[in-house]
Amino acid sequence: MRRPVLQSCVAVVALLGGTPQGRAADAGVIGPTYEIAEPHLLAFIEQRLRDMAASGDLQRLEEEARTRGVDAVRHPAPVEGLSPTGTRRTYYYDPSFTLERNLHDADGQLMFAAGTRANPLEIVSLSRHLLFFDGRDAHQVAHAAALIAHYGGRVKPILTGGAYLDLMQRWRTPVYYDQFGLLTRRLGIRQVPALVSQEGPRLRIDELEVPRSEVPR
Repeated sequence: MRRPVLQSCVAVVALLGGTPQGRAADAGVIGPTYEIAEPHLLAFIEQRLRDMAASGDLQRLEEEARTRGVDAVRHPAPVEGLSPTGTRRTYYYDPSFTLERNLHDADGQLMFAAGTRANPLEIVSLSRHLLFFDGRDAHQVAHAAALIAHYGGRVKPILTGGAYLDLMQRWRTPVYYDQFGLLTRRLGIRQVPALVSQEGPRLRIDELEVPRSEVPR
């Protein structure tokens, strides 16, 4: 059954000018030939860098890269998908999770078996409120300052936009940033400012309206 297939393959190879044994035929020289004259890549790069250094372009590029790096640190990308609170909203978040594998202590003793449902708030409580707000909005910043004073400083300010380093210097207190929106997405926050508090084994999240009449400071 396989002989006709094999014969067909041999016929195709022969038609294309080859042989079943794979011997190559000399097709001769077609057209003129030239030597490959290509500068060594590393030598080319080194010369290019020397030229840029001599012209001042290299220093300019280094300064631009440094400026971009400093600006990225001082002004992180704002969290996408958030808007100023239009309508107050209160909801709850249950941080419980189910273990996917066994957890052992340092001695190898089983602490929690896979499939166990655990709630971190039953082990460690939230010692401070979490306050998410946009540092680019002067009204939100003023409202955040008022809330921090109201709770006697037991608030962890977390920016979703703006320059947290500048605000930290103004307030002389640590200010955090929700990098890539990891916390707001996990907590389901869609509007800011939003205040997160613990109520028993759950987190209460209040998306707060900001009085526009409040004087920014």
